[in-house]
Amino acid sequence: MKLFKPALAAIALTAMVGAPVLAQAVSAPVAARTSAASSEDSEAEGSTGIIIGVVAAAAVIGGIIIIADDDGPNSP
Repeated sequence: MKLFKPALAAIALTAMVGAPVLAQAVSAPVAARTSAASSEDSEAEGSTGIIIGVVAAAAVIGGIIIIADDDGPNSP
């Protein structure tokens, strides 16, 4: 019984997440996509990638610190 409820919840979650993806894949028309040529340089390169990388690294390090800072006993 302990394994049945989590397994059922996992199946339901997979179905809820997967249904829109499958519906979009079925209804998407097949068309050739072409890219437009541009003579301008992109202004989005450089600093935004660095900021996102720093924030992601801080989140990972913070998560590791929170997980490793468990000094309490696990048994009741």
